[in-house]
Amino acid sequence: MSNSRRTTVAASTLLVVCLSGSSLLLHHLDHIRTGATLQDVLYLSSPKVLKRLSLGYDGLVADIYWTRAVQYYGNKHHEGAQHFELLAPLLEITVALDPHLTVAYQFGASFLAPQPPNGAGMPERAIQLVEYGIRNNPEKWELYYELGFIHYMELKDYAKAADAFARGTRVPNTNPYLKVLAGQMAEHAGDVATARLMWTTALQTTPDSSIRANATAHLRAIQVYEDVTTLEKLTAAYRKKTGHFPSTFSELYAAGMLGGVPMDPLGLPYKLAANGRIEVRDPDKLPFIEKGTRPGYVPPRIPKFLPSDY
Repeated sequence: MSNSRRTTVAASTLLVVCLSGSSLLLHHLDHIRTGATLQDVLYLSSPKVLKRLSLGYDGLVADIYWTRAVQYYGNKHHEGAQHFELLAPLLEITVALDPHLTVAYQFGASFLAPQPPNGAGMPERAIQLVEYGIRNNPEKWELYYELGFIHYMELKDYAKAADAFARGTRVPNTNPYLKVLAGQMAEHAGDVATARLMWTTALQTTPDSSIRANATAHLRAIQVYEDVTTLEKLTAAYRKKTGHFPSTFSELYAAGMLGGVPMDPLGLPYKLAANGRIEVRDPDKLPFIEKGTRPGYVPPRIPKFLPSDY
């Protein structure tokens, strides 16, 4: 067989293989778009295989897997699920195909790490995901923040959180908050002010609506914690002064101890209950609160913090 003949045969064979691979990928993506089960979606679970079959369309395939990851978590969350086994592989495939999709790492930190029903309860897997992001995007200070966030919020490992924030301070054009957080890990780890700074930074550093809603819900819970703590100190002081608890906020106002009716983060007035206890009016709309609920209150199985489009 001549050299030109062998070249033609080899080229034809390669073309057939590429077209077959492309056909397989398109068939697989069609299943994803038409609502196949996630087990079907993950039939091609190897990023290396997907990259080869995508024929240069890595970004397109990554976007599809990213969309499925968000939909998967949103659906599971609204069902009140306790298991999110496929969230990690969906996110890992997404970033393997597109290592520069920063929001996928942020999503992983926010929802892969926390315990169910608010997350998958896989903090170590979330750390691996974010570390992968840092290796591929060492200039992204946001990823060092996410790494420290997981260590601080989920593992209570303040030394590793401080190290992650300190690493982020060395990135060009970093956020100055990281230096503050690195210092506070040593001095004020676990206090309310540090938690507020963490969630405020989370709110300000992502455009993703679900991550922002989660951060907002935690910030509201922190405000309720501080408000209730302060108001119950006032009712205790009033009792010490008068011999009985106030029955209305007006009594505290008349005693010069309060400037008006206190409002919760939803804009509703707090309720002054028996024995000087302070309660919120609608605890179901304030997930994560640790104070301000009536005795025996059981929070809803599905915390209502995700935006309505999930």
